[in-house]
Amino acid sequence: MLDLEFAELSDQGRVRSNNEDSLGHVLPMGPAQVHSQGWFFAIADGMGGHEYGEVASRLAVQTALEGFRKMPRGVMHVSLLPRLVQEANAAVYDAGRAAGQGGAGNAMGTTFVACALRFDSAVVSHVGDSRCYLFRNGNGTQLTRDHTMAEEQVRLGILSKQEAASNEGRHLLTRSLGSELFVAADTMTVNLLPGDILLLCTDGLHGAAPDKVILETILRNSRLEAAAQALIEAANAAGGEDNISVQLIRVKSVERMGLYRGRPYRLL
Repeated sequence: MLDLEFAELSDQGRVRSNNEDSLGHVLPMGPAQVHSQGWFFAIADGMGGHEYGEVASRLAVQTALEGFRKMPRGVMHVSLLPRLVQEANAAVYDAGRAAGQGGAGNAMGTTFVACALRFDSAVVSHVGDSRCYLFRNGNGTQLTRDHTMAEEQVRLGILSKQEAASNEGRHLLTRSLGSELFVAADTMTVNLLPGDILLLCTDGLHGAAPDKVILETILRNSRLEAAAQALIEAANAAGGEDNISVQLIRVKSVERMGLYRGRPYRLL
């Protein structure tokens, strides 16, 4: 049976007057839900200034959590998560339109990254530049691709990865929840191994701490709570110019499964 442990932490940082990040999770209530539902984690980084960014991120996360709790039995995570992203986007879009009725248009938006885990796999869906990393056997891999102007220029060969790291376009989002009625989420499935660690984070972390520092911090702290705190401290030590949110998920054991006609079965 899939078993895991996790830690999550959010910090205002050293510069911002309020925290516009939101995070949350849904845990299975007993062995039956481990199989039928699994675990769900989500992080959002709101935009809009004043209270709007905070409202947008909280609304996105709450909408996705509620949708996951109501998931029908047998629904595959790979089809569920893009639907949850669309529901969160619609909620933020409607709230933004209502808040901007004075002529400002959509008054709020948010990035969003979510991860659902069941059996021996994790499904990750995201919009914007909040990220998901996988750490395995002492190495780290960024699973998500930032939806930013700089990353788009990297994809087109206009900028190198090194140039994009300091380019002004690294903060310009090409996708976010709430900006349009419909949004395209990137969704991927990752096979899990015991000992794997997944990290969900906002750009307050990866924008301040290089990937090498993130990896070294996680390897240096065996307790997830200590690792989460150390990541926050690393971002703040680098200036703490943005809100910082992290979720760390360690896989303790997995249940090998196959699929036959869309239905999972246990592999011996």
